[in-house]
Amino acid sequence: MEKAGKTISTPRVILRAEHSISRSNISDSAVKVLYRLKDAGYKAYLVGGGVRDMLLGREPKDFDVATDAHPEEVQEQFRSCHLIGRRFRLAHVRVGRDIVEVATFRANVPAVEEGEARSVKRGEDLHTENGRIMRDNVYGTLEEDAWRRDFTINALYYNIADFSVVDYTGGLEDLKAGWIRLIGDPVQRYREDPVRMLRAVRFAAKLGFRIHPDTEDPLFDLGYLLEDIPSARLYEEVLKLFMGGCALETFELLRHYRLFEHLFPQTEDDLAQEREGFPSELVARALANTDARVAAGKPVTPAFLFAALLWGPMRRMAEPLQAGGESEIQAIQEAGDTVVMRQVQRIALPKRFSMPMREIWTMQPRFTQINGKRPLSLLTHPRFRAAYDFLLLRGESGEDVLDLCEWWTKFQEVNADAHGRASAAGGRMPGAADERQTLLRTPVAGAKAVMGSEAPAAAKKRRRPRKRRKPAGAAATGTAAE
Repeated sequence: MEKAGKTISTPRVILRAEHSISRSNISDSAVKVLYRLKDAGYKAYLVGGGVRDMLLGREPKDFDVATDAHPEEVQEQFRSCHLIGRRFRLAHVRVGRDIVEVATFRANVPAVEEGEARSVKRGEDLHTENGRIMRDNVYGTLEEDAWRRDFTINALYYNIADFSVVDYTGGLEDLKAGWIRLIGDPVQRYREDPVRMLRAVRFAAKLGFRIHPDTEDPLFDLGYLLEDIPSARLYEEVLKLFMGGCALETFELLRHYRLFEHLFPQTEDDLAQEREGFPSELVARALANTDARVAAGKPVTPAFLFAALLWGPMRRMAEPLQAGGESEIQAIQEAGDTVVMRQVQRIALPKRFSMPMREIWTMQPRFTQINGKRPLSLLTHPRFRAAYDFLLLRGESGEDVLDLCEWWTKFQEVNADAHGRASAAGGRMPGAADERQTLLRTPVAGAKAVMGSEAPAAAKKRRRPRKRRKPAGAAATGTAAE
């Protein structure tokens, strides 16, 4: 069989008895869509990550359908179908609570030669001057669809008609060898859609595969193309990169191929100036913690992830502001505004995540305020848990806040114990309440402000001198004496 990039007229067909894919592993919703299209006289195939993962013995997450039916024809078959997209027209079919994505076979798109300063059109297709595809709605055959997909391991088709697997591009061989290989000329394919560089890294980290040398070499030089991708699209890609369970390995690969600097330029600049393992240690630990939470089935939030990724740049920018006389919280707020403003020019960050991220930052100085009623007040803050976890992350990463971490951990335990005893004692808090008060009066050795300077001592409230009451009648006596 010829390698990727050269069209093969006869595909390799693996019969049902020769592969491990079973309809029982495919979602019921996808099976219904496949059979409805087949029964209506159209070709219907499961394609992409679902087929790849089932062949690898993994649990599939995505079930995408490819067909020769045009989007409008798909819509005629399903009342619950909604057509989306302009660059790439798709049909979304709702089956119960699931949405099955159905794509019409696409044809190969004519390439734009490097340096050619004109757009190339074919039907609805349109390129930019650097070769990026703007619209891709030229419909074709199954073979053409296979050759226009990105990676060979994603160009495997499961035929619902006879349960066979169809391979035009050598994807089965690469799947067995563990290669991530682009279909076609890598430089041209990256120029058509630079996000393919991120997908190559993501699949390599997720599957534990190697990137084929032909696919790998351009990664070191074409990262700048990502700067032309809309920030909203890059945000979605970053979530896939860092919230899929392989964040740490993905991060290391992105830096290796010099792609990370085009996604988080401020963070990359800060990593280049690291001091005694910080801040790369914090970023690495944050990503490792994210992976652990994903593996445990726990929720993860972009707010915490971005807080860790941008903490270093914000911290470095806030230090001179505080040295210039601003309070610690003011310095964090001002530096945070600047860092976020610069970052969203590359990767969009919705306010529902950027606001909690800033709260996590601005709450860090409040952890140094461990006297009086302030700790109890901080416990009730809706972002307390996230901010406390971030404090622990800072401590684990080498920042001088370990004493504060221990104090706040103990304080939460004592406070929970106090409430528990209060419930048992009908409102009274014997023992634990006294322990909590003792803890509140205990100074924390080495408690530092966020920027590394000593935490300012709490200002003492000035008491007004008490006015002495004059004896009754004194005012009248004094007046008369005058």
